[in-house]
Amino acid sequence: MREVRTLTVDPGEGGVRLDRWFRRRWPHLTQVQIQKLARSGQIRVGGARVRPETRLEAGDEVRVPPLPDAPPADAPRPALPSRDAAYARSLVLHEDDDVLALNKPAGLAVQGGTKTRNHVDRLLSAWGEGLARPRLVHRLDRDTSGVLLAGKTPAAAARLAGSFARRRAEKTYWALVLGHPRPQDGILSLPLVKKGVGDRELVVPAEPKDPRAEPAETEFTLISRAGDRVSWMALRPHTGRTHQLRAHMLAMGHPILGDPKYNTPESVALSAGLGLQLHARRLSLPHPSGGLLVVEAPVSPEMKAGFARFGFDASEADPEPFRRPGRGARRGN
Repeated sequence: MREVRTLTVDPGEGGVRLDRWFRRRWPHLTQVQIQKLARSGQIRVGGARVRPETRLEAGDEVRVPPLPDAPPADAPRPALPSRDAAYARSLVLHEDDDVLALNKPAGLAVQGGTKTRNHVDRLLSAWGEGLARPRLVHRLDRDTSGVLLAGKTPAAAARLAGSFARRRAEKTYWALVLGHPRPQDGILSLPLVKKGVGDRELVVPAEPKDPRAEPAETEFTLISRAGDRVSWMALRPHTGRTHQLRAHMLAMGHPILGDPKYNTPESVALSAGLGLQLHARRLSLPHPSGGLLVVEAPVSPEMKAGFARFGFDASEADPEPFRRPGRGARRGN
């Protein structure tokens, strides 16, 4: 595409991130290319500069600059090494004609960047290229383990992404946190904003009337606790802000153990030798072909280490701590 165009966001796409909105329409674009176009101001929303992670609203007008052409369908592509393809397939939790669910390990980025060459998006080449290539429909932090979904067709990816945008996807995370939250269950509604802190960018509670603030809501409930030192929590984000769970738990005074960014001196001392104690345990959402898909990820090595240190056992947990009766489910393999 060689001309500048202005496109209007459809009602069903409200809440979708800008970078994902672009990649649904132009799958050949890389994350790095979209980031550069946004950073240089070539992509704009309502005439204003925006970040790739900006959430679009229905009716927003998006400036689309001239984009690089998609490579010819028969153009040779670098083949994913067989070892990497085998590794990608070893991560599969569930696969059918529409959906691919992976067990993302901690430390593996979901998408690439200027300094990130190995990531889940690259590994999806194990399933093919072009229309055969699965499309990611949400993200996890690099150091968070657990369930990650992709659509195996453009239509399936659009339906899955729509479920996330309309908050029909129920995500259950497990986390080990400092102390014993009181109350031990509830909903925290606390707007967040990105802010430079020292030489790092963190997500922090927003000041009243901050125009950059993004609404953020997290449901939480206690599963078990080790005295007053550590609690095993189930967390359910009702919104999908960057680092939302980590920032919210720190704001509550109960940071997630093993977190290198959102911590306190006490949580750092208690976390010695542990990785981030945050795991995307379970995901439930409408299947693109009908019914309900439920996928669970086994406890990660990082969480196993935390469980062993503080005396927890995965069998203690209710599979659905935020129980809602009367719903049948199609379970992932």
